[in-house]
Amino acid sequence: MPPTAPQDDDSGPLPRLFRDREGEPAGEAATRRRQAEAAGSAPLVHVAGAPVPPAATRGKVENCIGFAQVPLGLAGPLMVDGEAGRYEVYVPLATTEGAMVASYSRGMSVLREAGGVRARVVAEGLSQHPVLVYRDASGAEAAAALVPKRFESWRALVATTTRHGALVRARGEVFGRRLVLRLVFTTGDAIGINMAARAAELVSQDLAAATSALERHVHGQDVEKRANARALVEGRGRSAVADAIVPRELLARRLRTTPEALVGIARTYAAGYAQLGTQNWTIQAANGLAALFLACGQDVAYVVESATGYLDLDLTAEGDLYAGVHLPSLLLGTVGGGSGQGTALECLSILGCVGDGKARRFAEIAAATVLAGDLSLLASFAAGDFVDAHERLGRNRPEAPRGPRPQAP
Repeated sequence: MPPTAPQDDDSGPLPRLFRDREGEPAGEAATRRRQAEAAGSAPLVHVAGAPVPPAATRGKVENCIGFAQVPLGLAGPLMVDGEAGRYEVYVPLATTEGAMVASYSRGMSVLREAGGVRARVVAEGLSQHPVLVYRDASGAEAAAALVPKRFESWRALVATTTRHGALVRARGEVFGRRLVLRLVFTTGDAIGINMAARAAELVSQDLAAATSALERHVHGQDVEKRANARALVEGRGRSAVADAIVPRELLARRLRTTPEALVGIARTYAAGYAQLGTQNWTIQAANGLAALFLACGQDVAYVVESATGYLDLDLTAEGDLYAGVHLPSLLLGTVGGGSGQGTALECLSILGCVGDGKARRFAEIAAATVLAGDLSLLASFAAGDFVDAHERLGRNRPEAPRGPRPQAP
């Protein structure tokens, strides 16, 4: 069946994406690119297939042989009530998981009809955790007592290494005869890992020299790119919340479920998560974040930390659904890394998140996207149509063209 023309939705300025009868984007990729460009993105020349000069890979990969290709779809429109006001965006997602983009689009559509998602960044700070080792516990205690006394000198030291970041907190945590030195930095609109690591090296060197530490390990308590309790409790990077009220009638009409059913299944999930000991209490945060990070040139390995968080569902006094997510450790940026060129730059432009001053908006969109995906997937579980959707839209029913397989050289 040919794609239908996009139709304006009265709830916002962005038209619905071209879709086929199943709810997936249709084959008119160029039409959808024009929709994104009309919504304010830069020309999507690299998304359309124009190559990036090989010289642009310098500093990003070694022994380069080319570029990986992952299908890129648009979900949305996503309506966000952010700290700078209300806005709508199409959300680029790079994935090979059939039905995923359709599911996120469904969640975004329902939340849009509900009035949008309120999203805010509630905290910022990139932590590093050098470890210093002493002869005994008393040595670690003495070093911990010195930390607040040297804080201002460390702030000045860090300021000599960067114009974009600053040391904002320092705390010593005694762990037997070891001291975990928790340092927290602001990083501007970058993730800022390299800046923070360099600063942590200098600060821990200074403390080690002043306290005669036997050993010093700049990555001693290494939270980097691993699930960990600090990511859930203290947060790292940008901490964001997103929530919405979804009317009972809307859930029944669009998702074929009820607030009670969703709250009930979420409660059972929470019991399972407690038994698993996981730091990820969402339904599928890793799915949406990985696809968004890949599309936008982020370090995808940070999904391990970024997907840490909570999904909160509850029944309101009016009998509607409260739905919210808290993602305390979003490690993302709009400057630096792979964000400044090729398809990544174009995808960030689709979101209105290019360059300085845009990282908080990017985090709002990421949190709102996670909420949309979790609502849609949990509703599929509650309504019993999850398997059917994957049979219709996913790779269980591939339609790849038949032809000769490439031969090995």
